[in-house]
Amino acid sequence: MIGIVGCTNTIKLEHDASDEYYTELYRPQYHFSTPVGNLADPNGLIYFKGEYHLFHQKNGHWAHAISKDLIHWSHQPIALDHDDLGQALSGSAVVDWNDTTGFFNGKAGLVAIYTNTAGGEAQSIAFSSDRGRTWERYEGNPVIKNPGIKDFRDPKVFWHDETEKWVMVVSTDKSVTFFNSDNLIEWEYLSRFGDGQGLQVAVWECPDLFRLPVNGEDGNEKWVLHVSVGDNNETNGSTAQYFIGEFDGKEFINEYPADHILITDYGQDFYAAQSFSDIPVKDGRKIWLAWMANWRYPYQSPTDPWKGAMSIPRELSLRTVEDGKIRLFQEPISEIESLRATEYSINNFHLEGNHRIDDFSGTTFEFEATITWEDVEEFGIRVRQADDEETVIGINTKTEKVFVDRTNSGLQRLIDRNGSFFDFGSLYETDYPTKQKNIKLRGFVDESSVELFVNDGEIVFTNLIYTKPTNNGIELYTKGGSIDIESLNFYHLHSTWRNQPPNNKISQIVVNEERVHITIDEEEKLQAQVKPDWLRIKGEDLVWSVEDPEIIELSLDGMNATIRGKKEGTTQVIITDLNNLVEKSISVRVSGK
Repeated sequence: MIGIVGCTNTIKLEHDASDEYYTELYRPQYHFSTPVGNLADPNGLIYFKGEYHLFHQKNGHWAHAISKDLIHWSHQPIALDHDDLGQALSGSAVVDWNDTTGFFNGKAGLVAIYTNTAGGEAQSIAFSSDRGRTWERYEGNPVIKNPGIKDFRDPKVFWHDETEKWVMVVSTDKSVTFFNSDNLIEWEYLSRFGDGQGLQVAVWECPDLFRLPVNGEDGNEKWVLHVSVGDNNETNGSTAQYFIGEFDGKEFINEYPADHILITDYGQDFYAAQSFSDIPVKDGRKIWLAWMANWRYPYQSPTDPWKGAMSIPRELSLRTVEDGKIRLFQEPISEIESLRATEYSINNFHLEGNHRIDDFSGTTFEFEATITWEDVEEFGIRVRQADDEETVIGINTKTEKVFVDRTNSGLQRLIDRNGSFFDFGSLYETDYPTKQKNIKLRGFVDESSVELFVNDGEIVFTNLIYTKPTNNGIELYTKGGSIDIESLNFYHLHSTWRNQPPNNKISQIVVNEERVHITIDEEEKLQAQVKPDWLRIKGEDLVWSVEDPEIIELSLDGMNATIRGKKEGTTQVIITDLNNLVEKSISVRVSGK
Protein backbone atom coordinates (compact mmCIF):
# COMPACT_ATOMS: atom_id res chain seq x y z
CA MET A 1 0.00 0.00 0.00
CA ILE A 2 1.26 3.47 -0.88
CA GLY A 3 1.58 5.84 2.05
CA ILE A 4 1.37 9.61 1.74
CA VAL A 5 4.50 11.32 3.04
CA GLY A 6 3.92 14.26 5.33
CA CYS A 7 5.62 17.15 3.56
CA THR A 8 7.19 20.03 5.48
CA ASN A 9 7.87 22.00 2.32
CA THR A 10 5.79 25.18 2.38
CA ILE A 11 7.32 26.97 -0.59
CA LYS A 12 4.57 28.74 -2.51
CA LEU A 13 5.17 28.60 -6.24
CA GLU A 14 3.85 30.88 -8.93
CA HIS A 15 1.99 28.16 -10.82
CA ASP A 16 -0.77 25.86 -9.57
CA ALA A 17 -0.69 22.10 -10.01
CA SER A 18 -3.20 22.17 -12.88
CA ASP A 19 -1.42 24.94 -14.81
CA GLU A 20 0.20 23.94 -18.09
CA TYR A 21 3.53 25.48 -17.03
CA TYR A 22 6.38 22.94 -17.45
CA THR A 23 4.07 20.13 -18.61
CA GLU A 24 5.36 19.73 -22.17
CA LEU A 25 6.30 16.29 -23.43
CA TYR A 26 9.61 15.20 -21.84
CA ARG A 27 9.75 18.28 -19.57
CA PRO A 28 11.75 17.47 -16.39
CA GLN A 29 9.66 17.85 -13.25
CA TYR A 30 12.34 18.15 -10.55
CA HIS A 31 15.42 18.92 -12.63
CA PHE A 32 16.34 22.45 -13.64
CA SER A 33 15.60 23.39 -17.25
CA THR A 34 15.24 26.70 -19.03
CA PRO A 35 11.71 27.77 -20.08
CA VAL A 36 12.68 28.22 -23.74
CA GLY A 37 15.84 28.00 -25.82
CA ASN A 38 19.15 26.25 -25.32
CA LEU A 39 20.67 25.37 -21.97
CA ALA A 40 24.30 24.29 -21.70
CA ASP A 41 27.19 24.48 -19.18
CA PRO A 42 26.40 25.56 -15.62
CA ASN A 43 28.31 28.75 -14.85
CA GLY A 44 29.03 30.86 -11.79
CA LEU A 45 27.46 28.53 -9.23
CA ILE A 46 27.57 30.38 -5.93
CA TYR A 47 25.86 30.90 -2.56
CA PHE A 48 25.50 34.41 -1.20
CA LYS A 49 23.27 35.90 1.50
CA GLY A 50 20.84 33.00 1.69
CA GLU A 51 20.55 32.39 -2.04
CA TYR A 52 22.01 29.90 -4.49
CA HIS A 53 22.73 31.31 -7.93
CA LEU A 54 22.75 29.11 -11.02
CA PHE A 55 24.00 30.75 -14.18
CA HIS A 56 24.23 28.74 -17.36
CA GLN A 57 25.22 29.01 -20.98
CA LYS A 58 22.48 30.09 -23.36
CA ASN A 59 23.91 30.85 -26.81
CA GLY A 60 26.90 32.67 -25.39
CA HIS A 61 24.89 34.49 -22.71
CA TRP A 62 24.81 33.85 -18.97
CA ALA A 63 21.22 32.95 -18.13
CA HIS A 64 20.38 33.13 -14.43
CA ALA A 65 18.20 31.50 -11.78
CA ILE A 66 18.02 31.81 -7.99
CA SER A 67 17.02 29.29 -5.32
CA LYS A 68 16.72 29.09 -1.56
CA ASP A 69 17.02 25.31 -1.44
CA LEU A 70 18.80 24.11 -4.63
CA ILE A 71 15.51 22.49 -5.70
CA HIS A 72 13.01 25.24 -6.50
CA TRP A 73 14.40 27.82 -8.91
CA SER A 74 13.21 31.26 -9.94
CA HIS A 75 14.26 32.37 -13.42
CA GLN A 76 15.94 35.78 -13.64
CA PRO A 77 16.82 38.10 -16.54
CA ILE A 78 19.96 37.37 -18.58
CA ALA A 79 22.96 38.31 -16.43
CA LEU A 80 25.69 38.66 -19.06
CA ASP A 81 24.83 39.44 -22.67
CA HIS A 82 27.13 39.73 -25.67
CA ASP A 83 29.24 42.89 -25.74
CA ASP A 84 32.07 44.41 -27.78
CA LEU A 85 34.32 41.55 -26.72
CA GLY A 86 31.93 38.97 -28.10
CA GLN A 87 30.16 36.19 -26.26
CA ALA A 88 30.21 35.49 -22.53
CA LEU A 89 31.27 31.85 -22.46
CA SER A 90 31.56 29.60 -19.42
CA GLY A 91 33.20 30.62 -16.18
CA SER A 92 32.70 30.93 -12.46
CA ALA A 93 31.77 33.39 -9.73
CA VAL A 94 33.19 34.26 -6.32
CA VAL A 95 32.28 36.41 -3.36
CA ASP A 96 34.89 39.14 -3.00
CA TRP A 97 34.46 39.26 0.77
CA ASN A 98 37.33 41.70 1.41
CA ASP A 99 36.79 43.87 -1.67
CA THR A 100 40.15 42.93 -3.16
CA THR A 101 38.92 44.35 -6.48
CA GLY A 102 37.97 47.72 -5.05
CA PHE A 103 34.58 47.43 -6.78
CA PHE A 104 32.43 47.42 -3.64
CA ASN A 105 33.52 50.35 -1.43
CA GLY A 106 34.89 48.05 1.24
CA LYS A 107 31.88 45.74 1.30
CA ALA A 108 31.40 42.27 -0.16
CA GLY A 109 30.11 41.68 -3.67
CA LEU A 110 29.96 39.11 -6.44
CA VAL A 111 32.51 38.82 -9.23
CA ALA A 112 31.96 36.69 -12.32
CA ILE A 113 34.94 35.44 -14.31
CA TYR A 114 34.15 34.32 -17.84
CA THR A 115 35.60 33.83 -21.32
CA ASN A 116 35.09 36.46 -24.02
CA THR A 117 35.56 35.54 -27.68
CA ALA A 118 36.41 38.55 -29.86
CA GLY A 119 39.93 38.20 -31.27
CA GLY A 120 40.45 34.83 -29.57
CA GLU A 121 39.36 33.44 -26.24
CA ALA A 122 40.38 35.56 -23.25
CA GLN A 123 39.28 35.99 -19.64
CA SER A 124 37.12 38.87 -18.47
CA ILE A 125 35.27 39.82 -15.29
CA ALA A 126 32.01 41.45 -14.29
CA PHE A 127 30.69 42.42 -10.87
CA SER A 128 27.43 42.84 -8.99
CA SER A 129 26.70 44.97 -5.93
CA ASP A 130 23.02 44.00 -5.65
CA ARG A 131 23.17 40.27 -4.84
CA GLY A 132 23.50 39.22 -8.45
CA ARG A 133 20.49 41.05 -9.86
CA THR A 134 22.46 43.31 -12.19
CA TRP A 135 26.01 43.10 -13.51
CA GLU A 136 28.61 45.60 -14.69
CA ARG A 137 31.60 44.61 -16.79
CA TYR A 138 35.08 45.71 -15.79
CA GLU A 139 36.19 48.47 -18.15
CA GLY A 140 39.70 47.01 -18.47
CA ASN A 141 38.58 43.63 -19.85
CA PRO A 142 40.04 41.22 -20.72
CA VAL A 143 42.03 40.67 -17.55
CA ILE A 144 43.99 37.82 -19.19
CA LYS A 145 44.55 38.16 -22.91
CA ASN A 146 44.75 35.23 -25.26
CA PRO A 147 48.32 33.82 -25.23
CA GLY A 148 48.14 32.79 -28.89
CA ILE A 149 46.24 29.50 -28.58
CA LYS A 150 42.85 28.34 -29.83
CA ASP A 151 41.42 26.82 -26.63
CA PHE A 152 41.69 29.14 -23.65
CA ARG A 153 38.40 29.17 -21.77
CA ASP A 154 36.13 28.27 -18.85
CA PRO A 155 37.95 29.88 -15.91
CA LYS A 156 37.27 28.46 -12.46
CA VAL A 157 38.39 30.80 -9.68
CA PHE A 158 38.64 30.29 -5.91
CA TRP A 159 40.45 31.77 -2.92
CA HIS A 160 43.49 29.76 -1.79
CA ASP A 161 43.92 30.29 1.95
CA GLU A 162 47.53 29.21 2.33
CA THR A 163 48.94 31.57 -0.29
CA GLU A 164 46.24 34.22 0.29
CA LYS A 165 45.71 34.49 -3.45
CA TRP A 166 42.92 34.05 -5.94
CA VAL A 167 43.66 31.01 -8.10
CA MET A 168 42.32 30.44 -11.61
CA VAL A 169 42.34 27.14 -13.47
CA VAL A 170 41.50 27.50 -17.15
CA SER A 171 41.17 25.03 -20.03
CA THR A 172 44.06 25.02 -22.52
CA ASP A 173 43.40 22.30 -25.10
CA LYS A 174 44.13 18.88 -23.48
CA SER A 175 45.47 20.49 -20.32
CA VAL A 176 44.66 23.15 -17.76
CA THR A 177 46.69 26.21 -16.83
CA PHE A 178 46.92 27.91 -13.43
CA PHE A 179 47.14 31.63 -12.65
CA ASN A 180 46.93 33.60 -9.41
CA SER A 181 46.02 37.14 -8.42
CA ASP A 182 45.73 39.47 -5.45
CA ASN A 183 42.72 41.33 -6.82
CA LEU A 184 41.01 39.30 -9.60
CA ILE A 185 42.30 41.90 -12.10
CA GLU A 186 46.05 41.38 -12.40
CA TRP A 187 46.98 37.75 -13.01
CA GLU A 188 50.29 35.85 -12.98
CA TYR A 189 51.00 32.57 -14.77
CA LEU A 190 51.81 29.67 -12.43
CA SER A 191 51.93 26.28 -14.14
CA ARG A 192 50.23 23.83 -16.47
CA PHE A 193 48.91 20.31 -15.87
CA GLY A 194 47.70 17.65 -18.24
CA ASP A 195 50.34 16.80 -20.81
CA GLY A 196 50.07 13.03 -21.24
CA GLN A 197 47.70 12.75 -18.28
CA GLY A 198 44.41 10.85 -18.26
CA LEU A 199 42.12 10.88 -21.27
CA GLN A 200 43.74 12.80 -24.12
CA VAL A 201 41.10 12.05 -26.76
CA ALA A 202 39.58 15.55 -27.01
CA VAL A 203 39.76 19.06 -25.61
CA TRP A 204 39.43 19.47 -21.84
CA GLU A 205 36.71 21.91 -20.79
CA CYS A 206 35.04 23.44 -17.72
CA PRO A 207 37.72 22.61 -15.13
CA ASP A 208 37.02 22.60 -11.41
CA LEU A 209 39.48 22.32 -8.53
CA PHE A 210 38.60 21.79 -4.87
CA ARG A 211 39.77 19.90 -1.83
CA LEU A 212 37.90 17.33 0.22
CA PRO A 213 38.65 15.36 3.38
CA VAL A 214 39.36 11.68 2.80
CA ASN A 215 36.83 9.49 4.63
CA GLY A 216 35.68 12.60 6.47
CA GLU A 217 38.94 12.77 8.45
CA ASP A 218 40.18 16.14 9.65
CA GLY A 219 43.72 16.84 8.52
CA ASN A 220 43.60 14.27 5.72
CA GLU A 221 42.66 16.17 2.58
CA LYS A 222 43.21 15.71 -1.12
CA TRP A 223 42.58 17.98 -4.08
CA VAL A 224 40.24 16.98 -6.89
CA LEU A 225 40.84 18.37 -10.37
CA HIS A 226 37.87 17.75 -12.64
CA VAL A 227 37.63 18.30 -16.40
CA SER A 228 35.06 17.43 -19.02
CA VAL A 229 36.36 15.85 -22.22
CA GLY A 230 34.84 16.98 -25.51
CA ASP A 231 33.13 14.99 -28.24
CA ASN A 232 35.26 12.17 -29.62
CA ASN A 233 34.90 8.74 -31.21
CA GLU A 234 36.76 6.79 -28.54
CA THR A 235 34.10 7.50 -25.90
CA ASN A 236 31.33 7.85 -28.51
CA GLY A 237 30.62 11.41 -27.48
CA SER A 238 31.83 13.59 -24.65
CA THR A 239 32.64 12.42 -21.11
CA ALA A 240 34.31 13.64 -17.91
CA GLN A 241 37.29 12.64 -15.78
CA TYR A 242 38.93 13.63 -12.52
CA PHE A 243 42.36 13.54 -10.91
CA ILE A 244 43.22 13.24 -7.22
CA GLY A 245 46.37 14.79 -5.87
CA GLU A 246 48.05 17.74 -4.20
CA PHE A 247 47.88 21.45 -4.95
CA ASP A 248 50.16 23.96 -3.21
CA GLY A 249 48.58 27.06 -4.68
CA LYS A 250 50.82 26.94 -7.72
CA GLU A 251 51.07 23.41 -9.10
CA PHE A 252 48.83 20.33 -9.20
CA ILE A 253 50.51 16.93 -8.70
CA ASN A 254 48.55 13.84 -9.76
CA GLU A 255 48.66 11.11 -7.11
CA TYR A 256 48.14 8.32 -9.63
CA PRO A 257 50.09 7.25 -12.74
CA ALA A 258 49.55 9.47 -15.78
CA ASP A 259 47.66 6.75 -17.65
CA HIS A 260 45.32 6.03 -14.73
CA ILE A 261 41.86 7.24 -15.83
CA LEU A 262 39.10 8.07 -13.37
CA ILE A 263 35.71 8.52 -15.04
CA THR A 264 33.22 10.79 -13.32
CA ASP A 265 29.96 9.35 -14.62
CA TYR A 266 29.45 6.16 -16.61
CA GLY A 267 26.30 7.33 -18.37
CA GLN A 268 26.19 9.39 -21.54
CA ASP A 269 24.80 12.67 -20.25
CA PHE A 270 26.89 14.37 -17.56
CA TYR A 271 29.06 17.27 -18.75
CA ALA A 272 30.62 20.52 -17.56
CA ALA A 273 30.11 19.78 -13.86
CA GLN A 274 30.78 22.75 -11.59
CA SER A 275 30.78 23.08 -7.82
CA PHE A 276 29.08 25.84 -5.84
CA SER A 277 31.37 28.49 -4.42
CA ASP A 278 31.07 30.00 -0.94
CA ILE A 279 28.71 27.47 0.64
CA PRO A 280 28.92 28.37 4.36
CA VAL A 281 31.45 26.52 6.50
CA LYS A 282 28.70 25.46 8.91
CA ASP A 283 27.03 23.64 6.02
CA GLY A 284 30.33 22.02 5.09
CA ARG A 285 29.24 20.37 1.85
CA LYS A 286 30.85 20.47 -1.56
CA ILE A 287 27.96 20.40 -4.04
CA TRP A 288 27.97 20.33 -7.81
CA LEU A 289 25.69 19.76 -10.75
CA ALA A 290 26.23 19.26 -14.47
CA TRP A 291 24.66 19.81 -17.86
CA MET A 292 22.61 16.69 -18.51
CA ALA A 293 23.55 16.31 -22.17
CA ASN A 294 26.36 15.25 -24.48
CA TRP A 295 28.36 17.23 -27.02
CA ARG A 296 27.55 14.64 -29.67
CA TYR A 297 23.93 15.86 -29.58
CA PRO A 298 23.89 19.06 -27.48
CA TYR A 299 20.74 20.60 -28.98
CA GLN A 300 19.35 17.69 -30.95
CA SER A 301 16.96 16.25 -28.36
CA PRO A 302 13.26 16.01 -29.34
CA THR A 303 12.15 18.65 -26.82
CA ASP A 304 10.32 21.88 -27.48
CA PRO A 305 10.48 24.80 -26.71
CA TRP A 306 13.64 24.09 -24.67
CA LYS A 307 16.83 22.09 -25.07
CA GLY A 308 18.81 20.80 -22.12
CA ALA A 309 18.52 20.30 -18.37
CA MET A 310 20.77 20.04 -15.32
CA SER A 311 21.48 16.96 -13.25
CA ILE A 312 20.22 16.87 -9.70
CA PRO A 313 22.68 18.59 -7.34
CA ARG A 314 25.11 16.15 -5.76
CA GLU A 315 27.17 16.19 -2.59
CA LEU A 316 30.80 15.16 -3.13
CA SER A 317 33.18 13.21 -0.92
CA LEU A 318 36.44 11.27 -1.13
CA ARG A 319 36.48 7.76 0.26
CA THR A 320 38.88 4.85 0.33
CA VAL A 321 37.45 1.87 -1.53
CA GLU A 322 38.12 -1.86 -1.22
CA ASP A 323 41.40 -1.84 -3.18
CA GLY A 324 42.79 0.91 -0.95
CA LYS A 325 42.53 3.63 -3.58
CA ILE A 326 40.70 6.91 -3.10
CA ARG A 327 37.66 7.63 -5.23
CA LEU A 328 35.21 10.50 -5.70
CA PHE A 329 31.70 9.68 -4.44
CA GLN A 330 28.57 11.56 -5.52
CA GLU A 331 25.30 11.45 -3.59
CA PRO A 332 22.03 13.32 -4.12
CA ILE A 333 21.70 16.29 -1.81
CA SER A 334 19.41 15.71 1.18
CA GLU A 335 17.08 18.53 0.11
CA ILE A 336 15.63 16.26 -2.57
CA GLU A 337 13.97 14.17 0.13
CA SER A 338 11.60 17.10 0.74
CA LEU A 339 10.02 16.32 -2.64
CA ARG A 340 8.82 12.88 -1.54
CA ALA A 341 5.06 12.71 -1.87
CA THR A 342 4.40 9.01 -1.20
CA GLU A 343 6.28 5.97 0.03
CA TYR A 344 5.96 2.29 -0.87
CA SER A 345 8.23 -0.30 0.76
CA ILE A 346 9.02 -4.00 0.40
CA ASN A 347 11.36 -5.76 2.84
CA ASN A 348 12.97 -9.22 2.92
CA PHE A 349 11.74 -10.30 -0.48
CA HIS A 350 13.10 -13.36 -2.28
CA LEU A 351 12.94 -13.06 -6.05
CA GLU A 352 13.40 -15.46 -8.92
CA GLY A 353 12.13 -14.50 -12.36
CA ASN A 354 10.00 -11.41 -13.02
CA HIS A 355 7.96 -9.46 -10.48
CA ARG A 356 5.92 -6.46 -11.56
CA ILE A 357 5.34 -3.80 -8.91
CA ASP A 358 1.56 -3.50 -9.11
CA ASP A 359 1.09 -1.11 -6.20
CA PHE A 360 3.49 1.59 -7.39
CA SER A 361 4.03 3.12 -10.82
CA GLY A 362 5.17 6.46 -12.12
CA THR A 363 7.32 8.60 -14.36
CA THR A 364 8.85 10.88 -11.70
CA PHE A 365 10.07 8.98 -8.67
CA GLU A 366 12.99 7.86 -6.53
CA PHE A 367 13.88 4.34 -5.46
CA GLU A 368 16.32 2.72 -3.03
CA ALA A 369 17.25 -0.96 -2.98
CA THR A 370 19.63 -3.16 -1.01
CA ILE A 371 20.15 -6.54 -2.68
CA THR A 372 22.17 -9.65 -1.88
CA TRP A 373 22.63 -12.90 -3.79
CA GLU A 374 24.42 -16.22 -3.86
CA ASP A 375 23.92 -17.60 -7.36
CA VAL A 376 22.41 -15.53 -10.16
CA GLU A 377 23.52 -14.52 -13.64
CA GLU A 378 21.73 -11.18 -13.98
CA PHE A 379 19.18 -9.11 -12.08
CA GLY A 380 17.84 -5.62 -11.93
CA ILE A 381 14.92 -3.27 -12.18
CA ARG A 382 13.03 -2.17 -15.27
CA VAL A 383 11.58 1.36 -15.12
CA ARG A 384 9.41 3.47 -17.44
CA GLN A 385 8.08 0.15 -18.69
CA ALA A 386 5.33 -0.56 -21.21
CA ASP A 387 4.61 -3.49 -23.52
CA ASP A 388 7.45 -2.63 -25.91
CA GLU A 389 9.60 -0.05 -24.09
CA GLU A 390 11.61 0.03 -20.88
CA THR A 391 14.84 1.29 -19.34
CA VAL A 392 16.82 -1.42 -17.56
CA ILE A 393 19.11 -0.99 -14.57
CA GLY A 394 20.98 -4.22 -14.00
CA ILE A 395 23.93 -6.22 -12.72
CA ASN A 396 25.49 -9.04 -14.73
CA THR A 397 27.50 -11.30 -12.43
CA LYS A 398 29.06 -13.25 -15.30
CA THR A 399 30.62 -10.21 -16.96
CA GLU A 400 30.92 -8.41 -13.60
CA LYS A 401 29.21 -5.29 -14.89
CA VAL A 402 26.62 -2.86 -13.61
CA PHE A 403 24.69 -1.16 -16.38
CA VAL A 404 21.95 1.18 -17.50
CA ASP A 405 20.37 0.08 -20.77
CA ARG A 406 18.32 2.54 -22.81
CA THR A 407 18.32 0.31 -25.90
CA ASN A 408 14.53 -0.04 -25.71
CA SER A 409 13.74 3.12 -23.79
CA GLY A 410 11.99 4.80 -26.71
CA LEU A 411 14.07 7.06 -28.92
CA GLN A 412 16.48 4.81 -30.83
CA ARG A 413 18.37 7.19 -33.11
CA LEU A 414 18.78 10.90 -33.59
CA ILE A 415 20.64 13.22 -35.91
CA ASP A 416 23.74 14.42 -34.07
CA ARG A 417 25.41 17.83 -34.31
CA ASN A 418 27.40 16.65 -37.32
CA GLY A 419 24.29 15.67 -39.26
CA SER A 420 24.94 11.94 -38.85
CA PHE A 421 22.78 9.26 -37.29
CA PHE A 422 23.65 8.54 -33.66
CA ASP A 423 22.54 5.35 -31.93
CA PHE A 424 20.93 6.99 -28.93
CA GLY A 425 19.46 3.71 -27.70
CA SER A 426 22.54 2.03 -26.20
CA LEU A 427 23.75 0.20 -23.12
CA TYR A 428 26.20 1.86 -20.69
CA GLU A 429 28.18 -0.21 -18.24
CA THR A 430 31.20 -0.37 -15.99
CA ASP A 431 32.99 -2.94 -13.87
CA TYR A 432 31.43 -4.12 -10.63
CA PRO A 433 33.07 -6.67 -8.29
CA THR A 434 30.15 -9.07 -8.02
CA LYS A 435 32.12 -11.35 -5.66
CA GLN A 436 30.86 -8.95 -2.97
CA LYS A 437 27.40 -10.48 -3.59
CA ASN A 438 25.64 -7.30 -2.48
CA ILE A 439 24.78 -3.92 -3.90
CA LYS A 440 22.97 -0.73 -2.95
CA LEU A 441 21.08 1.15 -5.65
CA ARG A 442 19.48 4.56 -5.53
CA GLY A 443 17.75 5.86 -8.62
CA PHE A 444 16.00 9.03 -9.75
CA VAL A 445 13.60 8.79 -12.67
CA ASP A 446 12.16 11.90 -14.31
CA GLU A 447 10.17 12.50 -17.48
CA SER A 448 13.29 12.28 -19.66
CA SER A 449 16.15 11.02 -17.50
CA VAL A 450 17.45 8.28 -15.24
CA GLU A 451 20.21 8.87 -12.68
CA LEU A 452 21.65 5.89 -10.80
CA PHE A 453 23.87 5.98 -7.70
CA VAL A 454 25.54 2.68 -6.82
CA ASN A 455 26.86 1.96 -3.32
CA ASP A 456 26.37 5.47 -1.97
CA GLY A 457 27.59 7.10 -5.17
CA GLU A 458 30.85 5.24 -5.79
CA ILE A 459 29.52 4.55 -9.30
CA VAL A 460 27.11 6.93 -11.04
CA PHE A 461 25.18 6.82 -14.31
CA THR A 462 23.34 9.78 -15.85
CA ASN A 463 21.26 9.09 -18.94
CA LEU A 464 18.61 10.91 -20.90
CA ILE A 465 15.68 8.85 -22.16
CA TYR A 466 12.83 9.85 -24.44
CA THR A 467 9.92 7.52 -23.89
CA LYS A 468 6.14 7.81 -23.95
CA PRO A 469 4.66 9.78 -21.04
CA THR A 470 2.36 6.86 -20.18
CA ASN A 471 5.26 4.39 -19.77
CA ASN A 472 5.11 4.09 -16.00
CA GLY A 473 5.58 0.40 -15.19
CA ILE A 474 8.20 -0.97 -12.81
CA GLU A 475 9.41 -4.57 -12.76
CA LEU A 476 12.07 -6.50 -10.86
CA TYR A 477 13.77 -9.38 -12.60
CA THR A 478 16.39 -12.10 -12.33
CA LYS A 479 17.95 -14.40 -14.90
CA GLY A 480 19.71 -17.65 -14.05
CA GLY A 481 19.11 -17.62 -10.33
CA SER A 482 17.57 -15.66 -7.49
CA ILE A 483 18.27 -12.67 -5.25
CA ASP A 484 17.23 -11.45 -1.82
CA ILE A 485 15.91 -7.92 -1.64
CA GLU A 486 16.79 -6.77 1.85
CA SER A 487 14.94 -3.49 1.41
CA LEU A 488 13.17 -1.69 -1.43
CA ASN A 489 11.63 1.77 -1.19
CA PHE A 490 9.84 3.85 -3.81
CA TYR A 491 8.91 7.53 -3.50
CA HIS A 492 6.79 9.59 -5.86
CA LEU A 493 8.29 13.07 -6.19
CA HIS A 494 6.52 16.40 -6.38
CA SER A 495 7.18 18.78 -9.24
CA THR A 496 9.42 21.72 -8.35
CA TRP A 497 7.73 23.95 -10.92
CA ARG A 498 4.09 23.91 -9.80
CA ASN A 499 2.36 23.86 -6.45
CA GLN A 500 1.46 20.51 -4.97
CA PRO A 501 -1.94 19.20 -6.09
CA PRO A 502 -4.91 19.03 -3.71
CA ASN A 503 -5.57 15.56 -2.32
CA ASN A 504 -7.20 13.18 -4.79
CA LYS A 505 -7.46 15.84 -7.48
CA ILE A 506 -6.34 15.31 -11.06
CA SER A 507 -3.79 17.93 -12.07
CA GLN A 508 -2.96 16.69 -15.57
CA ILE A 509 -4.00 14.10 -18.17
CA VAL A 510 -1.32 12.51 -20.35
CA VAL A 511 -1.73 10.31 -23.42
CA ASN A 512 0.72 7.97 -25.11
CA GLU A 513 0.53 9.96 -28.37
CA GLU A 514 0.49 13.73 -28.85
CA ARG A 515 -0.74 13.50 -32.44
CA VAL A 516 -1.92 10.63 -34.63
CA HIS A 517 -1.96 10.06 -38.39
CA ILE A 518 -4.04 7.14 -39.67
CA THR A 519 -5.71 6.15 -42.91
CA ILE A 520 -9.38 5.33 -43.48
CA ASP A 521 -10.31 2.10 -41.63
CA GLU A 522 -6.95 2.05 -39.84
CA GLU A 523 -7.07 1.82 -36.04
CA GLU A 524 -4.85 3.37 -33.37
CA LYS A 525 -4.87 2.68 -29.63
CA LEU A 526 -4.72 5.60 -27.22
CA GLN A 527 -3.79 5.17 -23.58
CA ALA A 528 -4.55 7.83 -20.97
CA GLN A 529 -3.14 8.36 -17.49
CA VAL A 530 -3.44 11.09 -14.92
CA LYS A 531 -1.11 13.10 -12.75
CA PRO A 532 -0.05 13.04 -10.01
CA ASP A 533 1.31 9.52 -10.44
CA TRP A 534 -0.07 8.25 -7.16
CA LEU A 535 -3.73 8.79 -8.05
CA ARG A 536 -5.64 5.57 -8.71
CA ILE A 537 -8.60 6.22 -10.99
CA LYS A 538 -10.79 4.19 -13.29
CA GLY A 539 -11.85 4.71 -16.87
CA GLU A 540 -15.20 6.14 -15.82
CA ASP A 541 -13.37 9.02 -14.11
CA LEU A 542 -12.44 10.42 -17.53
CA VAL A 543 -14.67 11.73 -20.31
CA TRP A 544 -13.61 11.10 -23.93
CA SER A 545 -15.09 12.94 -26.90
CA VAL A 546 -14.37 13.58 -30.58
CA GLU A 547 -14.55 17.04 -32.08
CA ASP A 548 -15.84 15.72 -35.44
CA PRO A 549 -17.25 12.16 -35.15
CA GLU A 550 -17.65 11.97 -38.92
CA ILE A 551 -13.86 11.76 -39.31
CA ILE A 552 -13.04 9.11 -36.68
CA GLU A 553 -14.89 6.54 -34.62
CA LEU A 554 -14.04 6.24 -30.91
CA SER A 555 -14.50 3.15 -28.73
CA LEU A 556 -13.54 3.01 -25.04
CA ASP A 557 -11.98 0.30 -22.88
CA GLY A 558 -11.25 1.56 -19.37
CA MET A 559 -8.35 4.03 -19.51
CA ASN A 560 -7.77 3.18 -23.16
CA ALA A 561 -9.52 4.08 -26.38
CA THR A 562 -9.35 2.92 -29.97
CA ILE A 563 -9.89 5.31 -32.84
CA ARG A 564 -10.68 4.26 -36.41
CA GLY A 565 -10.44 6.48 -39.47
CA LYS A 566 -13.78 7.05 -41.24
CA LYS A 567 -13.06 9.81 -43.75
CA GLU A 568 -10.27 12.21 -44.66
CA GLY A 569 -9.81 15.24 -42.44
CA THR A 570 -8.39 16.55 -39.18
CA THR A 571 -10.05 16.46 -35.79
CA GLN A 572 -9.34 16.32 -32.07
CA VAL A 573 -9.82 13.68 -29.41
CA ILE A 574 -10.57 15.48 -26.15
CA ILE A 575 -10.22 13.94 -22.69
CA THR A 576 -11.41 15.70 -19.52
CA ASP A 577 -12.01 14.89 -15.89
CA LEU A 578 -15.59 14.59 -14.65
CA ASN A 579 -15.64 18.23 -13.55
CA ASN A 580 -14.26 19.44 -16.87
CA LEU A 581 -11.42 21.21 -15.04
CA VAL A 582 -8.50 19.35 -16.66
CA GLU A 583 -8.32 18.72 -20.40
CA LYS A 584 -6.04 16.97 -22.86
CA SER A 585 -6.39 17.15 -26.65
CA ILE A 586 -4.84 14.85 -29.26
CA SER A 587 -4.68 15.94 -32.88
CA VAL A 588 -5.81 13.25 -35.36
CA ARG A 589 -5.38 13.38 -39.12
CA VAL A 590 -7.06 10.85 -41.39
CA SER A 591 -5.89 10.42 -44.96
CA GLY A 592 -7.04 8.21 -47.81
CA LYS A 593 -5.80 4.66 -48.18
